[in-house]
Amino acid sequence: MRPLRLAGQVGAVGLVVALLGLLVWKVATDNHGGVAADFNRGDHPEAKDFTLERLNGDGSLQLSSLRGRVVVVNFWASWCEPCKREAPLFQSAFERYRSRVAFVGVDTTDFSGDARGFLDLYGVKYPNVRDPNGRVLHKYGGLPIPRTYVINRTGRVVGYIFGETRRDRLEREIQMALTA
Repeated sequence: MRPLRLAGQVGAVGLVVALLGLLVWKVATDNHGGVAADFNRGDHPEAKDFTLERLNGDGSLQLSSLRGRVVVVNFWASWCEPCKREAPLFQSAFERYRSRVAFVGVDTTDFSGDARGFLDLYGVKYPNVRDPNGRVLHKYGGLPIPRTYVINRTGRVVGYIFGETRRDRLEREIQMALTA
């Protein structure tokens, strides 16, 4: 009786480990389709429009209202370590390009108080909106974050950075969109 119980416990632990491994793999590799998958196939998809409440300002922001300008959209959350490291980079780029490029931060799957604290801590002044349940993030590829998209003046995604953004890569993507 005892060996049978032990075998059952070992089997249950093995199943849990396998399921946990599958979950980690799914989160790390799944783009959920959407804009990211289209871009990675070589397309320049139209940016999915959204209207979300502002975190740092009144009212809401609609992405399509920025048509005619190059737009950088960055999906982030206060709990995301790479997002913390790249926040000063985005603020610096916003200050440098503010007359030619619109920046929009999308705080996703986060608490609004934590997100506002993040913006204050890192001195982020460009518009940021809140996607509390990840609905918009899902259209752009889903977790994990950060994800950054560069949208041209006609509303097409012409640049995509998966993971933590580096200064040289962001500069290159912005310059390509501005000269197109």
